[in-house]
Amino acid sequence: MKIVHVITRLIVGGAQENTLLSCEGQHRAGHDVTLITGPAIGPEGSLMQRAGAAGFRLDVVDDLRRAIHPRRDWAAFLFLARRFKQLQPDIVHTHSSKAGIIARWAARQARVPVVIHTIHGLAFTASTSRLVNTAYRLAEKYTAPISTRIVCVADAMRDQSLAGGVGRFDQYVTIYSGMETLPFLQPPVPRESVRQQFAIQPDHIVVGTIARLFDLKGHDDLLTLAPALCREFPRLRFMWVGDGSLRPRFEAQIRQMGLADRFILTGLVPPSRIPELVNAMDILVHPSRREGLARALVQGALAGKPVITYDIDGNREALIPGRTGFLLPPFDLDTLRQSLTTLLSDPPRRHVMGDAGRKFVIDRFDTSRMVAALDKLYEQCLHERAGGAG
Repeated sequence: MKIVHVITRLIVGGAQENTLLSCEGQHRAGHDVTLITGPAIGPEGSLMQRAGAAGFRLDVVDDLRRAIHPRRDWAAFLFLARRFKQLQPDIVHTHSSKAGIIARWAARQARVPVVIHTIHGLAFTASTSRLVNTAYRLAEKYTAPISTRIVCVADAMRDQSLAGGVGRFDQYVTIYSGMETLPFLQPPVPRESVRQQFAIQPDHIVVGTIARLFDLKGHDDLLTLAPALCREFPRLRFMWVGDGSLRPRFEAQIRQMGLADRFILTGLVPPSRIPELVNAMDILVHPSRREGLARALVQGALAGKPVITYDIDGNREALIPGRTGFLLPPFDLDTLRQSLTTLLSDPPRRHVMGDAGRKFVIDRFDTSRMVAALDKLYEQCLHERAGGAG
């Protein structure tokens, strides 16, 4: 098949890793793959170098940006429509709301047979501005009918989209976001070596978080609980993996609380280092306030760590509450503190829950399973198209 993927920017992030793994897997399977993306602008890091070395076609469109900008958006639409006509793909598969809206209409203009869109997270619930959310919801609502199928990384994304009036039930299919599982099962750097790098002692208990240091990721909740937890558990250490615009504020707050020796901020790390860092943790906590389905939860479980998260969006589909981790009422700090206290004080329970979590996610979230499911979906859609045309 001739497949074109489109995403707004190829930064280090869940949607971007999903897209890149899909392109790599489909390229290895012998498909003709093109990835079209905007520039990787931002402090989150870039996956552009990996994409450029993967062997498939890579186009970077400077006008394809995350922010709404009528002139750039129109220029991106015109470029994509021309490019689709040149490539004549069987499938255009779009990712992220901005690229998804522009590229789906461009694919329609170019008469692409099958147009797939993946919802990694809902844009019309992301902003604090009701006007912005309404604009995105309406754009998604009027773009959904030109989509052959809409892929969701969790059933919750389907349910929330339908509740917002986006698409029809029969358009939706859930395909969990795949990951390269082997590095988590066999970390490239031993746990002890990683902990030594960060001056983590053998008896320290590390509560880890993998998220950009931005609003809505829940770091503030952990900072609220940290002083009391650190008093109760002298061997507790927090490891925050990621970077972002709020890092200076968080570092200042940590110093003001006198907890600089209790927090390890790794900064930006390449995705290849995530398995070894998660392996160095003892508990994975993800208190984000908005997700599609948090990859961090799956990464923690793959590494055999119990996970703690709020019951938002698709997170409940990444764990078995009470068996592989704790699923908390959204933004309930008391329950978050109780869950952390339970696991911090009970090493055997941490190990039992971690082992159960690994068994639960290992097949469900493997990259090969995702790529196979996408191939099956594409073939089904092309078959339906051929039948309809006949």
